[in-house]
Amino acid sequence: MVTIVNYGSGNINAITNIYQLLNIPFRIASKPSELENSEKIILPGVGSFDYCMNKLNSSGLKEVLNQEVVNKKVPVLGICI
Repeated sequence: MVTIVNYGSGNINAITNIYQLLNIPFRIASKPSELENSEKIILPGVGSFDYCMNKLNSSGLKEVLNQEVVNKKVPVLGICI
């Protein structure tokens, strides 16, 4: 399952619309527990790395995201970060 990270930044609607149109299953993770056991992760951004990192830090998602991507080697696609 593809997980789209909702940390308060990025155009999540554009990504979900594409996945719905292509009939590809996905889920949206807004809490750290929702990131666990992801097969692939999409991290939408806004074109500013510093802004995205601040939002990730304040959302509580950064630590689990690190575990999934760095430790478990889950593929991640960062868009406009």
